[in-house]
Amino acid sequence: MKKVTYNLIFKPEPEGGFTAIVPSLPGCVTYGKNLTEAKEMAMDAINAYLASLKKHEEFAFLNA
Repeated sequence: MKKVTYNLIFKPEPEGGFTAIVPSLPGCVTYGKNLTEAKEMAMDAINAYLASLKKHEEFAFLNA
């Protein structure tokens, strides 16, 4: 299986916590109460995003 690496952007929020954004996966955004949780949530969001692409047979996006 091919290993893929994704860049993450962590944006501190004024009310606390961090928004995690995956720039290469449009709309893949999540939130965590701290950096550790934001990273875990981002990993879950990436897995769900890729599972959705596979389910809907949108593989062309993955090979772009």
